Amino acid sequence: MPPNLRLIIIFFFFFFVLASRARAIGVNWGTMASHPLPPPKVVELLKSNDINKVKLFDADPLVLQALSGSNLGVTIGIPNAMLRSLNSSKKAAESWVHDNVTRYISNGGSGVRIEYVFCPLPPPPPPNFVFLLLFANGFVSITDIASLVLVIGFFLVVLGYGNEARVPEIIPASFDNLWACICAFMLHFMRVKLNFRYAAAFFLRLFFLPKREVDDPWQFCILYVAVGDEPFLQSYGEQFKPFVIGAAINIQTALVRANLDSKVKVVVPCSFDAFLSESNLPSKGHFRADLNKTMIQLLTFLNKHSSPFFVTISPFLSLQQNKNISLDFTLFKETAKAHNDSHRTYKNSFDLSYDTLVAALSTVGFSKMDIVVSQIGWPTDGAANANSSIAETFLKGFMKHLHSKMGTPLRPHNPPVETYIFSLLDEDQRSIATGNFERHWGLFTFDGQAKYHVDFGQGLKTLVNAQNVEYLSSKWCVVNNNIDLSNATASALQACNNADCTALSPGGSCSNISWPGNISYAFNSFYQQHDQSADSCDFGGLGLITTVDPSVGKCRFPVELRTSHSDCLHSNAFVLPLMTFLMATILVSFPKLM
Repeated sequence: MPPNLRLIIIFFFFFFVLASRARAIGVNWGTMASHPLPPPKVVELLKSNDINKVKLFDADPLVLQALSGSNLGVTIGIPNAMLRSLNSSKKAAESWVHDNVTRYISNGGSGVRIEYVFCPLPPPPPPNFVFLLLFANGFVSITDIASLVLVIGFFLVVLGYGNEARVPEIIPASFDNLWACICAFMLHFMRVKLNFRYAAAFFLRLFFLPKREVDDPWQFCILYVAVGDEPFLQSYGEQFKPFVIGAAINIQTALVRANLDSKVKVVVPCSFDAFLSESNLPSKGHFRADLNKTMIQLLTFLNKHSSPFFVTISPFLSLQQNKNISLDFTLFKETAKAHNDSHRTYKNSFDLSYDTLVAALSTVGFSKMDIVVSQIGWPTDGAANANSSIAETFLKGFMKHLHSKMGTPLRPHNPPVETYIFSLLDEDQRSIATGNFERHWGLFTFDGQAKYHVDFGQGLKTLVNAQNVEYLSSKWCVVNNNIDLSNATASALQACNNADCTALSPGGSCSNISWPGNISYAFNSFYQQHDQSADSCDFGGLGLITTVDPSVGKCRFPVELRTSHSDCLHSNAFVLPLMTFLMATILVSFPKLM
């Protein structure tokens, strides 16, 4: 092949890959639920709605296993509770990186690392059998029969295991990537050959090394490690702040030692109250006085390693806390009264908050710092102005603003590098210290049912709900109207202290149901969270189990999810691959057979 043509092919490959991956919008996936939707169901939900980036708040192995094979870009979080130990111990940081990063995107440096399996295409002559794979060291065409047999064996592994094993469904995921197939076809002409020894080495690692070394590698892209979850939140005081920078440095050092620092960036998600402007003028924006020194250290660290600044922007909280901001201004309405800052005009709350941060960054010498909006959303219950209709209006306006690429007055035509919607699902175990709305940020209800429409790339199609969701029995706990209810209120308060009654809050979806309907809601919430056990609907004889749905209007009396942590492996998943490996060994041992 002429050298120039080879360069052109390589150029087009990278162009197509980058183009196919250029998605700037993802979601936050939190798991603080009493009965969480099973992670494989959540991954299906993400993929069916064209959401290809997800930000996690921890490194739950069940979640990471479910993400394997998804081809999603993932941000893995480190909980605030771990910051102290990661700050004080480099060994703890190395252990965390090994357990939660290295094992998922690297095989330890030996053998062959597969990132994607491209779909097979009819090859032009002269090669007789060609399967195109993307290996860590380059593109390869398999042209010898022994290696071909091994590749077929690998396909059988994939089909045998499905989502429940160490090698998830890479192939179906790769079939969705049309650009990958096109690039694979072009790269066939590069004629880079793979010999049997390397293919065999890959298979040997896959089956005979300890599981920890090969558990779920190669299957998704870890983009960032988020050190802490808004550790600078003002209400935390000094609880986490002293440990953030040290923990970030130690995680960075561990990534360097694992040769992953060029692939995975360390970031620190900052809260919406880390910056402010007393005059409500973005140009006067600055960081909190108690944070200034720490923030300069953080920004210096981020700038050194080319990491972006992660920040929460919350138009909903701005609306609640600032009397000078109207609902229309927050919802990107054209009729909203504009805010002026010198010669700059602000037509929405997002631009106002974003430029306040831009000014704060400039004040400390980092005016060019890339910004990622790590959390932005609108709750749908638990407070006034928290409902699905307003949330849909906000997100439609926000998405339109992002897609316009107009940027903001201080950063024209320069929108956020990435944006993560908060959040994917409702979580009934989230803290309600900020407000009862905190448990209702989801685009989807706790069971994966869409609340409204938002365009993640699917156009006019509605959001796809979670499929085949398993619920507990269709039973509810309500108040028994046939007995004395004089003590019912006290029992309801006790139930709400141990369950989720935030929908009963003023402005909530169940705030208008009358007594004793609100008592029944409290009883049922407690009953569902305790897996519908008969004892949990007693309340001193006040409770009654019914099979008639007591939901009224928009007030939904939920039935919780059936959760199971049992895993099932296909008993014969190893048989076909092992037989295939033996066949390949025979073929190599007796070349005349080939």
